Amino acid sequence: MVDKIANPVAAANAYANIAKVATGGAGAGEESEKASFGALLKNAVVNSINTLRTGEEMTARAVTGEASLPDVVRAVNAADSTLQMVVAVRDRLINAYTEIMRMPI
Repeated sequence: MVDKIANPVAAANAYANIAKVATGGAGAGEESEKASFGALLKNAVVNSINTLRTGEEMTARAVTGEASLPDVVRAVNAADSTLQMVVAVRDRLINAYTEIMRMPI
């Protein structure tokens, strides 16, 4: 699963899929079904959870001596980046909610 994180082709494909959703699916090779915001959010959460679990798993393997140091460092760095991103998104959502609540009716 660590190879999936470090795969630049998978990252490029994910970026292209997000770009399609952001532009409304415009362009060549448009898919017939557009992903909803809820599905996009669910996918992001599932991927984040899987990345964090992989980091924990690799750390446990390192303690028992079953994993190499580069794999552990890669998995832990990916988990750390994911956690920072999740916290940043949470903070933005809370700020947006606070601003909406401050709006006069």
